[in-house]
Amino acid sequence: MPNPQLSIMVVDDTKFSSAVIGHSLQKAGYADIRFASSALDALAMHEERPASVMIADWLMPEIDGLELTARVRQVDEQSAHYTYVVLLTAKEGDKALSEAFDRGVDDFISKSSMNEQLLPRVFAADRTSQLINRLLDENRLLANNNAHLEEHNLVDSITATGNRRYLLQRLGEALNNVASRGGVCCLLTLGIQNLEEMRERYGDATEQELLRGLARRLQQLVRPTDVITRVSDNVFALVTLADKADDCKPSSFRRLYDGLNLKAFKTAEGYLSVRAGLTITVVGNEPQMPAPADLLEQGEIRLADAYATNLITEIRR
Repeated sequence: MPNPQLSIMVVDDTKFSSAVIGHSLQKAGYADIRFASSALDALAMHEERPASVMIADWLMPEIDGLELTARVRQVDEQSAHYTYVVLLTAKEGDKALSEAFDRGVDDFISKSSMNEQLLPRVFAADRTSQLINRLLDENRLLANNNAHLEEHNLVDSITATGNRRYLLQRLGEALNNVASRGGVCCLLTLGIQNLEEMRERYGDATEQELLRGLARRLQQLVRPTDVITRVSDNVFALVTLADKADDCKPSSFRRLYDGLNLKAFKTAEGYLSVRAGLTITVVGNEPQMPAPADLLEQGEIRLADAYATNLITEIRR
């Protein structure tokens, strides 16, 4: 059964198309339906009250459906909300669809099969958006509870990722795993060069918004099994395991690096860009395994090189 209170937004510059979609949704039992005649109107309405499902035309003037999706994702990062985006399209071919999926689109409805596809797609979006947003709510509650357990805590109170203590613990476990089973351990140290500048200009609240946005984006850019932590005011660290050292070259983490440096973060002060530096330390099975604290300290020190060169810095051992 559909959820009558599901928040749906229809974005189309053609009034007739919007009316047809709205009539079908209302007939199916959905009551909370808003209409926007442009992507800019949709963004303004979404910031005022987020939609759970957004149905938008791919081709629109000024801002198309792909750019709208990207901006919706930025708005959602700020509020820890997830909007299920469905694009209406007449495009065919795997290349176009692959590009859209890479840009964050969740699903498509072919304009030539609108009558057959609309409601089944929306029913699926209804279930998925409810599940994801419930999980986000539970994660937020867990983060709030963890904030009260700071002493002996392994969780960073601002980002709800692991803290320095947790990083050292998990890095030690990863090194032991490499020593006993082989493979390599890769430590990524990621510093935000201009975070202090942001804090001085916009205040502590905006700095914390940025930190939470950074943590959420990192979670989207890495594997679920990778360890994400915030180890100091402006430094995150990640631990990942790989089969061989070639899997941990700078090119392996280019998507992560670009994902932080090339895409702004939505905050109450507007869209803000960060300057991130990244160092990579790879450890294989060595006669004497290094101490986790030494590896982390080395990665933090070499961030100065990463900032100076604007390159991913590989630390050779």
